[in-house]
Amino acid sequence: MKMREVASTLPSFCKDFFRGIQEYTSSRTRLAYAYDLRVFFEFIHTENKSCSHMELKDFPLSILDQITREDIEEYLDYITYYIKDGKEYSNNERGKKRKLSALKSFYNYFFCAELIKTNPAALVPLPKQHEKEIVRLDVDEVAILLDQVEDGEKLTKNQLKYHNKTKIRDVALLTLLLGTGIRVSECVGLDIGDIDFKNNGIKIRRKGGYETVIYFSEEVAEALSDYLEKRYHMIPLEGHENALFLSMQNRRITVRAVENLVKKYASNVTGLKKITPHKLRSTYGTALYRETGDIYLVADVLGHKDVNTTRKHYAALEDNRRRMAAKAVQLREK
Repeated sequence: MKMREVASTLPSFCKDFFRGIQEYTSSRTRLAYAYDLRVFFEFIHTENKSCSHMELKDFPLSILDQITREDIEEYLDYITYYIKDGKEYSNNERGKKRKLSALKSFYNYFFCAELIKTNPAALVPLPKQHEKEIVRLDVDEVAILLDQVEDGEKLTKNQLKYHNKTKIRDVALLTLLLGTGIRVSECVGLDIGDIDFKNNGIKIRRKGGYETVIYFSEEVAEALSDYLEKRYHMIPLEGHENALFLSMQNRRITVRAVENLVKKYASNVTGLKKITPHKLRSTYGTALYRETGDIYLVADVLGHKDVNTTRKHYAALEDNRRRMAAKAVQLREK
């Protein structure tokens, strides 16, 4: 419904693009594309004289051939900081890269379909993104985090009011994230029927829309079993009957809700690290790589399409392993 709402504000030809990418993108990705394209077309509507006399929804497909490389470069400069409806917005390198990637995919679709003659988005290089050190929880911090979720230590009085109602769910959810490295979007999308306790596996829907099975440990299985005993006695709202993790309103839990509960618990474990669900994913990837030394296994389990993405993230760990190799071989006895 949200996708339809946003798409209705865009030029009509955008619907062809969203239908065309439906088979290999998730609904979450398409919605993000729709938001990003709306920002782009609003900029074009305001800044391009040939477009200002038309309603945004009435833009013809031919408008894409009138947009130049310079227009797109000016758009990237514009989104660095802008004000809309009295609210300030800004984009760093990562935000610009995402919005330009959406525009490249959009233009590429119509260009490959031979519906437009030019592809100016292909001429604009993606912004260089400076790498940041990966933030992750240490082994002792993981234990402290899970212990805190179980006993509620350091929570405020207001937080403790809800803790007894949600702690079994929260333990299961965080144990699953830390024990499998799945994305938060994959976690909230889980249905009860996606869990296979016979083989200790969960069926998840990856970015791009494909399904795969991820296996989990007995520790994760125990946490999920404890939660399911309670889950089976809950009465979900209509349309949320199959959802594995439910909110206190008995709806499928949202990504934002998971982000908030991770922040709530993690803030009492470490004040120096900003821990998010994605950081829990990095924590798992680090632990798996340290245990196995297999970068290809880590890439496969985390769902990275390109192993170089994984290698880039864990380059520091690989360097440490190479340093260990230097000390492992002794040529002459001392």
